[in-house]
Amino acid sequence: MTRADTYLINDIKNIKENGYQDINPRPRYADGTPAYTISVNQVLRKYDLSKGDFPLLTLRPIAIKTGIREIFAIYQKGTHVLSEMRDMGIGWWDDWDIGDGTIGHRYGYTVSEYDLMRKLLADIEKDPYGRRKVMSLWQENDLRETPGLAPCAFLTMWNVRGEYLDMTLVQRSGDMLTASGAGGINEVQYAALLLMVARHTGYQPGVFVHYVQNEQIYDRHYEQADELIRRYEEKCAAEEGQAEARPALILKDSAKDFFEMTIDDFEVKDYNPVKPQLKFELGI
Repeated sequence: MTRADTYLINDIKNIKENGYQDINPRPRYADGTPAYTISVNQVLRKYDLSKGDFPLLTLRPIAIKTGIREIFAIYQKGTHVLSEMRDMGIGWWDDWDIGDGTIGHRYGYTVSEYDLMRKLLADIEKDPYGRRKVMSLWQENDLRETPGLAPCAFLTMWNVRGEYLDMTLVQRSGDMLTASGAGGINEVQYAALLLMVARHTGYQPGVFVHYVQNEQIYDRHYEQADELIRRYEEKCAAEEGQAEARPALILKDSAKDFFEMTIDDFEVKDYNPVKPQLKFELGI
């Protein structure tokens, strides 16, 4: 059992017990039905990567490498073009095409437009103990210039602590069971980003914190939430008395330059998620 597994189940139970339902939701399912959610606000989770505490869920398989490829698209390539994302192996943005083959002036566009990634790397190297290492994808000019989904995971803050680099990810909104929940795709990919930035700047990856302002379970995901609780309880019983599971994402020693890192530089170790995969209908 991982820390992420326990975080997720506690968060599911919190939403079931204390969550509130939204009114007139923006997202719709593919059949046009409003995608209602039950939510809680101000969720925070913390992992110390330096102690082998990687945020990876084992209660269902997580598309680890596809998530990392999205990090490449946003922060390495700086693209918002759907065809380029598909060429990189990322197909889940197609439903957010604004009509011109892009997702609008969002994510990778913003990183490229303001040269955010290079500025962050240079700041860490030149002024490690400065407290202005903030990379924000929430740029009002970009949001006004085109339509498109407003960035969900939109802010990272970075701090050097001795030999370690710590990072906090701030997310305005999250579909908990498909992406933003503990050990899900968002945590995996941004923990990977921390590995990459730490390596490029000469530090060890330290503490990763994920803050979600509004975290939701969609009304068509309630059965999957119950199934995850069932899997957790079965796994707890099966692993009673055993050592804590420590699956890991490893960045190979040969990977040095942020902009030259590839998916082959990453290795997943000791990851044996519960199967089969669960299916989730998305609210678009």
